Amino acid sequence: MVVTREDEVLARAAVEGLLAGVELTPKPGLPDVDLAALRWSARALEPGLVAMAAVARRIGEPSAGLRGELGAIGRSTERDMARADGGAALHHGAVWPLGLLVAGAALAPDGAVEEITALAGRIAAYPDRGAPRTPSPGSAVSVRYGAAGAKGEARAGFPHVRRALATLRTARDAGAREPEARLNALLTVMTTLQDTGLLHAAGPHGLREVQDGAREVVEGHLAVDDLDRRLRERGLRPRGSGHLLAAALFLDGLR
Repeated sequence: MVVTREDEVLARAAVEGLLAGVELTPKPGLPDVDLAALRWSARALEPGLVAMAAVARRIGEPSAGLRGELGAIGRSTERDMARADGGAALHHGAVWPLGLLVAGAALAPDGAVEEITALAGRIAAYPDRGAPRTPSPGSAVSVRYGAAGAKGEARAGFPHVRRALATLRTARDAGAREPEARLNALLTVMTTLQDTGLLHAAGPHGLREVQDGAREVVEGHLAVDDLDRRLRERGLRPRGSGHLLAAALFLDGLR
């Protein structure tokens, strides 16, 4: 596989987006501890993301073949990341949105956000024939509760990523400092994302608690520290929202 400097730049930008999300504090229900381990785990994604960019550039358009190659690289990258963090799965699930968006950006090097997310959605629409036959917990609860889940989010062209980007712009235009703008973007995603990880761990009640709590903070009726404490006490971790914030920060950084 021929790797270009552009592939490496895209992969590095995606990892930087993930790291920016990791380093944001506070982030309700998401870990702030052991940043060194989180950073090490995030860096383990970079070779796989380079390969995804390279294969997208080689194939040149959304296709079943591209979807299959991205799936194979993604599974290998997940295994590499698990070895890097000792199986802690610190960023489990982040490869899916970041990989698709890196591929979309490789297909449209000068593309606007809307073009990149649309290309990523077209790639995600193809079935991955090499995927394991056994349904994942996320896909199982997606069927059970009718939630879009990570696959639905991708196939729709990442609407929550686009919402996060719009929130970032609005907050910055209003004079917010960067951490505040990023927190607003995270909370905006949390208010409506049908996070299948939360559904699997805590059911519809747990998901609603996260969504309602985030909405209360956005509307000024609850302090973010109080929401953070509430979610941690109940073991509610909105990781899906964190991954989509990372994806938004990746695309934001491409500008």
